Amino acid sequence: MSMKDQQPIISSIRLIRRKEVQQKTGLGASSIYALMKKDEFPKPITLSTRRVAWIESDIEKWILERISKN
Repeated sequence: MSMKDQQPIISSIRLIRRKEVQQKTGLGASSIYALMKKDEFPKPITLSTRRVAWIESDIEKWILERISKN
């Protein structure tokens, strides 16, 4: 599928790296990966062979879900 055949990308999507995810959630890297392994935390998207990032809105949604459970 060519780029012009794909859906337009929403300009408000923001990708954040792990350090920012840690700052937003208060979790350490090992906790994030442990929760991901249990399918309890959003998975990152692959940017390149050695880079991943999370969609900021996915992290914010996860935080709000945690707040609503308490």
